[in-house]
Amino acid sequence: MQLLIGFILAIIIAGLAWKAGSLSRSGAWAAVLTGGLIFGLGGVPWGILLLTFFVSSSALSRAFSKRKAGLSEKFSKGNQRDWGQVLANGGLGAILAIVYSFQPHYEWLWLVYAGAMAAVNADTWSTELGVLSPISPRMITSGKKVERGTSGGITLMGTLAALGGASLVGTAAILFSPSPDWLPQLLIIILAGLIGSLFDSTLGATIQAIYWCKTCNKETERHPQHSCGTQTNQVRGWSWINNDGVNFACSLMGAFLGGVFGLLIY
Repeated sequence: MQLLIGFILAIIIAGLAWKAGSLSRSGAWAAVLTGGLIFGLGGVPWGILLLTFFVSSSALSRAFSKRKAGLSEKFSKGNQRDWGQVLANGGLGAILAIVYSFQPHYEWLWLVYAGAMAAVNADTWSTELGVLSPISPRMITSGKKVERGTSGGITLMGTLAALGGASLVGTAAILFSPSPDWLPQLLIIILAGLIGSLFDSTLGATIQAIYWCKTCNKETERHPQHSCGTQTNQVRGWSWINNDGVNFACSLMGAFLGGVFGLLIY
């Protein structure tokens, strides 16, 4: 019954998000799958963390859209999330919900999941707000100044935004899953989220496939064609690692750190 209710809620939420333009059709179906499993198998606390990520990240994607319009050519996808983006951010959470349904006495699984959600929320907040920084970003691996929106570029504003995104998920986690160890749990979730976001930037600067548009004379994630219609050529990274792959790795890192620190408690 809980699983059925979970899927009904996921259908309603995904449908509303699709109508609002936050999800593509494929993204809505993927959200039904991931959301149904997380709500249905994890219960309300797990579902709340998923909603915290989705609602806050979707709101930020729409915020300041005019100021961010000129940067859309940098990113491989727009603000409307497709199935790849949904699974990259929520797929691991769905897998963890399935594991939790068989091992509900493993309390540290909650921190594994919360760490994953904190990481993807921190990464999204960092991207959406970091590009608004008045100071040019620097590549996380070299410190070299790069254009706004460049994969691997970070700013103080973006890093603080990542901290805020991780803190929001951490706060939701301790509010909806009370524990005597709430302070250590909060710190673990925030730390896992922040490090996960920085790990995402590191992968974006090193192994994510980045392309070059010779017409616009700019780097971009778009392939095989840039927004101007010109064919793009790979200049760095691994061809099979796109932004969705990097985002999934971000959630893995957050989950890993949440689990490692959680085992120290339990």
